[in-house]
Amino acid sequence: MNVGAADPRRAQLRRLKLYALAMLLAMLAGFVASHLNGERGAWAWVGAFCEAATVGALADWFAVVALFRRPLNLPIPHTAIIPRNKERIADSLAVFVRDHFLEPESLLAKLKVFDPATRLGHWLAQPQQARMLAGMARGWAVQALDLLDETAVRAAIQRFVVEQLRQWNVAATAGDLLGLLTADNRHQRVLDEGLTRIAGWLDDDAVRQRASMLIVRYIRKEWPKLASTVDWVKPIDEIGDSLAERLARAALEELQDVLSQPAHPLRQDYARWLGDYMRRLHHDPALAERVDALKQQVIDHPAVQDYVQGLWQRIHRHLREDLSRGDSALAGHLERSLGKLGAAIGDDPALRDALNQHMLAGAEKLTTRLRSGVTAHIAQTVKGWDEAKLVEQLELSVGRDLQYIRFNGTLVGGLIGLLLHALTHGLPS
Repeated sequence: MNVGAADPRRAQLRRLKLYALAMLLAMLAGFVASHLNGERGAWAWVGAFCEAATVGALADWFAVVALFRRPLNLPIPHTAIIPRNKERIADSLAVFVRDHFLEPESLLAKLKVFDPATRLGHWLAQPQQARMLAGMARGWAVQALDLLDETAVRAAIQRFVVEQLRQWNVAATAGDLLGLLTADNRHQRVLDEGLTRIAGWLDDDAVRQRASMLIVRYIRKEWPKLASTVDWVKPIDEIGDSLAERLARAALEELQDVLSQPAHPLRQDYARWLGDYMRRLHHDPALAERVDALKQQVIDHPAVQDYVQGLWQRIHRHLREDLSRGDSALAGHLERSLGKLGAAIGDDPALRDALNQHMLAGAEKLTTRLRSGVTAHIAQTVKGWDEAKLVEQLELSVGRDLQYIRFNGTLVGGLIGLLLHALTHGLPS
């Protein structure tokens, strides 16, 4: 509340005070002059006017000064009203603001007429507004990234991710995934795809050649004498080729049977095994414990720990690089989203009504919470003001208008003096 010496209100107040003082002195001079002239004739009327005007001017001067300080610094009762009643004024001001500015029903009625959702929709629908908001959000995000302590963030992310992984029931999740896989016989389609790929692999000449080589190598290793004897009759390599061809053909015929028969025993065995394994994942503690132990080993692996620790560094780098560009993808997405939101609000009455209801409900809750706090804050703030500064601020704010009371008191007092003189002495002839 410090008011500088250059405040123009100070000069205006001083000038009006001088005018009021000049009027008072003029009335005193007129009263003295009329008295010196015997208060005869016109001087009697002048004396009556000036005498009453002087009384009115002094009375109003006293009333105005008594608001702010003690007149002539005399301990007159009921003066210096403002500084002496600062605490009561503070409480009254706080209650006034609470009841007239923070009254929920009044605020909500004005907010309802204002229709904030429609105004928000029109504002967001303007491309420059959405672009401005997206730019502001981009700047705030870059500043937030720069302010973050990377070491602390990395440690927090590592703790969070590792803790979540340790609490994760992998066995149950695997069972749920297998349940999704078996829904609508999807597992049979997966089996068909796998068998088809195996069939294609067995039908490859290069695969059969490798199978023949493996058969021959195994025979020569396990039964070397038999291999040497057979070579006299028929080359063992040819036997290996023939055996590999027959094995491949037999396997392909079996695969074709499985693929063509929905009720093939292999399919039924596969479905039973998968169903039993799903049940065990959910209800077999031993299997769940083995799966969890494997999960814990993976989590504790140094490579996994290093990867988790580096998550924030990679996220931070990518975010920083994107947000630092003028054509930021994130900012562009936000800008488009804001524009679409504005258009949607403008086109959808139900959305506008819902937004208005949420805003009104939020405003009501906020107003209810703030009323007591704002009231106490205003009262405490005013009570904490220095009395001299408070008086100075109020006098500079309303003192100029109060000087007109002195002007009016001087003139009205003088006119009343003339009226009383006319009533008691009659009009001049």
